Amino acid sequence: MINFSDFEKKIGVSFKDKNLLKQAFIHRSYINENGGTGLSHNERLEFLGDAVLELIVTDFLFKKYPTYTEGELTALRSALVNAIIISQIATKIEMNDYLLLSKGESKDNGKARQYILANTYEALVGAIYLDGGYGVADKFIAKTLLPHTEEIVAKKLWRDAKSLVQEKAQEFVSCTPQYSVLSETGPDHDKHFTVGIYFGSSLIAEGKGKSKQEAEQKAAEAALKVKNWLD
Repeated sequence: MINFSDFEKKIGVSFKDKNLLKQAFIHRSYINENGGTGLSHNERLEFLGDAVLELIVTDFLFKKYPTYTEGELTALRSALVNAIIISQIATKIEMNDYLLLSKGESKDNGKARQYILANTYEALVGAIYLDGGYGVADKFIAKTLLPHTEEIVAKKLWRDAKSLVQEKAQEFVSCTPQYSVLSETGPDHDKHFTVGIYFGSSLIAEGKGKSKQEAEQKAAEAALKVKNWLD
């Protein structure tokens, strides 16, 4: 079985309840293949961790950027708490080495693994919060995620891509972008959408995501790059 003690040292968090730490890494597919172990998957922890993460990031941004409007803070938080950045952080702290997946799931190292890692990071935050409290979770997030804020602000990555592409499209091509779902795959609990962004009848770019909203954002970001509208 996986020994999590090295991981605890790596993140600087020592768990009182080691089973809680292990549960954070258990994907639903592992339980389907390993019934009767008495273990449960990490989705409840992910639900809790998502809320803890949002509160800690919101509190940090509120204090750090006192002149930002509610809309700007919301956009900045969305840019910080997104699957791509969080999966990169999870990879950096080597969470991939501890994932408990089904044999089939463990072979997929593409986009699906990114989402699993991001969800597992959120589950880990939930486990840290339950085991050590808000302060310990706050320190973990401050150490792993919050340092990325400066880059996001410096590069203006927090701007809402859909709003920006609409503004640019109206300015340069006198039209309002339209979005259309091109494909939808996966079971209900793990949907993946591909969305196209159109200027009139012309398909400009595509985006993928676990929700239509995320896929639309990705399509908008891609369109901004295609049109060279990122200033």
